Amino acid sequence: MLAAVRRFVRFRSFRWKLIATAVVCVFLPAFGSWAASRYWIRDAVTEQAIAGARESLHLVDGYVSNLFDNMTYIANFIQVDSFLNSVLKERALGGRYAGPDAEFRRFSDQLAVIRTLDNLSIIGEDYFVTVLLPNGESFANYGRDEYDPSDILRKPWMANLRTLSGFESYWVGAEPNPFAGTGEYMLTMARPLRFSNSNVYGYVVVSIPERQVHQIFNKLAAGREMMLLDAAGRIVSHERPDRIGEVPGYRLDREAAIVRSGGRDVLLTSYPVSAVKGWRLVSLTPYREAVRKINGIFNTVIAIQLSFFAAFLIVLVYGLRRFTMPLVRLSRLATLVELGNLNVRSGVRGPDEIGKLGASFDSMLDRIQEMIREITMEQARKRKAELAMLQAQIRPHFLFNVLNSIRMKVLRRGDRDSADMIASLSRLMRLSIERSEETIPLHEELAMVEDYVRLMNLRQREKAILAIEAEPEALWAEVPRFVLQPLVENAVIHGLGRSAGLIRVRAGVRDGQLALEVSDDGEGMEPERLEQLRERLAEICAGKEGVASVREGSSGGSGIGLANVAERMRLRFGDGFSIRIDSAPGAGTRVEMRMPCRGGETADVQSDARR
Repeated sequence: MLAAVRRFVRFRSFRWKLIATAVVCVFLPAFGSWAASRYWIRDAVTEQAIAGARESLHLVDGYVSNLFDNMTYIANFIQVDSFLNSVLKERALGGRYAGPDAEFRRFSDQLAVIRTLDNLSIIGEDYFVTVLLPNGESFANYGRDEYDPSDILRKPWMANLRTLSGFESYWVGAEPNPFAGTGEYMLTMARPLRFSNSNVYGYVVVSIPERQVHQIFNKLAAGREMMLLDAAGRIVSHERPDRIGEVPGYRLDREAAIVRSGGRDVLLTSYPVSAVKGWRLVSLTPYREAVRKINGIFNTVIAIQLSFFAAFLIVLVYGLRRFTMPLVRLSRLATLVELGNLNVRSGVRGPDEIGKLGASFDSMLDRIQEMIREITMEQARKRKAELAMLQAQIRPHFLFNVLNSIRMKVLRRGDRDSADMIASLSRLMRLSIERSEETIPLHEELAMVEDYVRLMNLRQREKAILAIEAEPEALWAEVPRFVLQPLVENAVIHGLGRSAGLIRVRAGVRDGQLALEVSDDGEGMEPERLEQLRERLAEICAGKEGVASVREGSSGGSGIGLANVAERMRLRFGDGFSIRIDSAPGAGTRVEMRMPCRGGETADVQSDARR
């Protein structure tokens, strides 16, 4: 059987396989989900109902435990307060007030204790606080006309206080409320007060009206039957006072269960009271009411799933057929590219993954063709540059000999300045047309710049001042020939306008790169012209330009220009080269270049840049 299925599937198309797999993968989980939900829906719904009931009980516990925590806080305060301890212990030991003002001090202490007990009552809540001493004295924050505190000593649960140790408290539970207007019952906790030797010297009793608890039930758990049970399982708080004191006939050994009550199923949930050990909150909710909303959600979801399943299958099959058409086209295109045809394009577009794949495939082909064109153009530029270098390697020795003869004659006549100018011209020509090396040490490039400025000052009336600041470690760095001369030429001709001014050349090593800077204090450039030049340099550094056709320094000098320098440096150093130009009208121009620092051992040579 399995072999027959494999043979059947083997000769089907990729599109058919994809559609069949998608239908099966959607149908099986949908059917399984529907079947499982019908089987397990009751358990899931019950769990959700229990979780909701426990969350509600947790909220109620926060408020109820806050009431009981306040009762415990009052008892703790009375037990540890130094003033109350001193007065109560003195009274318990039968201490006498001596002196003419004894009665006044006795009355003042009693009044201070009562005021302290009054201040312990929380605003908005009724707390009845009583302190009892074995000698019959008592202190309370309520009037004795309402209730006689000594009656508490005759309560049957007072015997249980003698069995407590340390700071343990005894929670009495619900008792009839003697205070008018505060409900039928009250909840009480009591604790013995002890000397340092653990002997009892008094008792503190704190009570609250029971109605404060069932008011919390009505506020936070409306629509449910809520009750508070003590450690013995008796009801100590309920919205119906007649039920207080009863023992419910429910098993509370589980936190949640479905029980029968009044001929219907009821969800019983219990939750321990965090403030009193052994006490529990119990919630009774009709099961149908508890699960009605959740059951409706489940039924609605299942109905929607089944109603949309058939339509989804139709859309899925149609969509898969449409979505796989571009894949077939891309497969055919890949075959043509493999055969060497780079001019084909898929034309597949769209916001989905297949559309992005088609666009990326076409973009990749465009980029490959662009890279081929760039490589071809770059090779052509390199060949052209090599040809130019070969043409510049012609060595007309007779020109140098003639210039040297002229220099000697001028020198014999005593005109040393003219002789120095001729020597500078000779050195400049020798570096321009005789040297075949692609790179020279930076100090030779700086010497050539000095010769160039010396010759330019001979041609113009006002002289330009050249200041060279070169760090010793940068002087022996290898640089391409004529990397600085065109920039200095631009500064003389365009920056200073053949007028007097200062041209500053700086060289140093920064983070492993050779930093060269040429600046002048000339006219500067307008923002529009500066922006155009920056865009052109950016295009050159990005490899989008051919050999620079516009020469900024073509009116005299070498004619290479700033763009040509950038072009040559990019061809040589690639991404390792960067150039930046800054200028402002009337503030001069500054050009900074950075390139890899290469060269031989650094010699301990002091720059003669300050000449």
